[in-house]
Amino acid sequence: MSKPGASVEASQRAAEVRLQGRLAGLTLPRQVFVLAMWPLLEQVLAFFVGLTDLLISGRMAEGADRVAILDAMGLGGYVGWFFNILQGAVATGVMALVSRATGGRDPQLANRALGQGLWLGVAAGVASWVMLYFGISLLVRWIGLSPAAAVQAEAYLRVLAISGPFSGALFAVNAALRGSGDTRTPFLAMIVVNLVNMAASWVLVFGRGPWGGHGVEGIAGGTVLGWMAGLLTAVVLVGRGKKEGLHWSRASLAPHAETLKRIVRVGAPQSMEIAMMWLIHAFGIKVIAGLKDEGALGAHILAIRVESMSFLPGFAIATAAAALAGQYLGAGSKEMAVKAVRLCWKSAVVLMSAIGVFFVIGRKGLIEWMAPGSALHLDLASPLLVVCALAQPFFATCIILKTSMRGAGATHIVMQWSFGSMIFYRVIVLWVMSSLGVATLTWVWIVLSLDLFTQALIFARLHFRGKWLDARV
Repeated sequence: MSKPGASVEASQRAAEVRLQGRLAGLTLPRQVFVLAMWPLLEQVLAFFVGLTDLLISGRMAEGADRVAILDAMGLGGYVGWFFNILQGAVATGVMALVSRATGGRDPQLANRALGQGLWLGVAAGVASWVMLYFGISLLVRWIGLSPAAAVQAEAYLRVLAISGPFSGALFAVNAALRGSGDTRTPFLAMIVVNLVNMAASWVLVFGRGPWGGHGVEGIAGGTVLGWMAGLLTAVVLVGRGKKEGLHWSRASLAPHAETLKRIVRVGAPQSMEIAMMWLIHAFGIKVIAGLKDEGALGAHILAIRVESMSFLPGFAIATAAAALAGQYLGAGSKEMAVKAVRLCWKSAVVLMSAIGVFFVIGRKGLIEWMAPGSALHLDLASPLLVVCALAQPFFATCIILKTSMRGAGATHIVMQWSFGSMIFYRVIVLWVMSSLGVATLTWVWIVLSLDLFTQALIFARLHFRGKWLDARV
């Protein structure tokens, strides 16, 4: 039984904890704002990049050709997303280690994690390049795209695969910077990624002479050029950084087995989780591609692009939650780590729910903006945004709590509890519905939302139990 003054003493100890560096002297709400502001702007820009890709692909052709291209881009978007978050498994390990080192005032370890993370990010990117390049044909056949869409998807993904080493390295560098409390430098690097991506994609598709006319390969080529430019920007900015912050050095870049091991220990469970998660998502894509409704996959990706207006800001807030959880745990305060995560949780639920209301009110205009003149996609995608709006509080809960647990190093807990709900809803239920011939695109989204609801309950319970606070990094 705890003493009557125990909670008061814990609150006093929590109030005494002070972070260093860019977060020194700031109140907790201000710390959340500083850490989330730049990623939020970054995510907004990323939304416009995805929107640009859709606007380009939606205007490259008409009729059946446009349906094939949008279906291909739907699959391409999922594959690109998978390989980005697979490379992000390394970034999670880097961020957890750097944030602990920063909170524990160990700059040598933080810089070493930055250097080792760079090499691990490159390795993860090369691995994703090889996997994607040699597995494209098998994947496209398994999903069951139409012949026309399959040709477009293979052309897009073969070029996109080249971006792997560059994106993997940049994810790791950005994660290290965010873990140290610097979210502005990653924002600047991602501005370069996104602006180069948008400009180059437009030129490679619609430009005159030898520059334009490359179709979906041009969209992918713009993405590759964007990642290359962004990585160069981040490397230069870190090289010009102050010595008391993260910076390059021979010692940090030289191979260091113990640091590599610590990063992998945190990142490996997430990579396994992501691999399994993507296989589950791929089954969902296969179900959608096999629906009777023509253009279902394209409508699905259009609705996801609209939905990203809510979950991209959610991920920005989750970045703050993960960084603060790691730093406060490194400083020895579980109380402040919990307090920071709960503040981010509340903020994300309010923000994403408000955006969900906007989805319901403006759903038709949003779809028509992305696919002008396509009554087919409008009819299919509009109901999905209503389902999406209702799921926003649960989606926000999943984003914040799972990301904060990963930032604390508890990736094994997230992996352990993620699969049960996903396998039940996204595999078993969808398979039964598909086998019985009762699956529609709207019902698929309802099933996906039920999965988010269930996971939200699970991770809320895990958060309050508190075992994630004891994770070893």
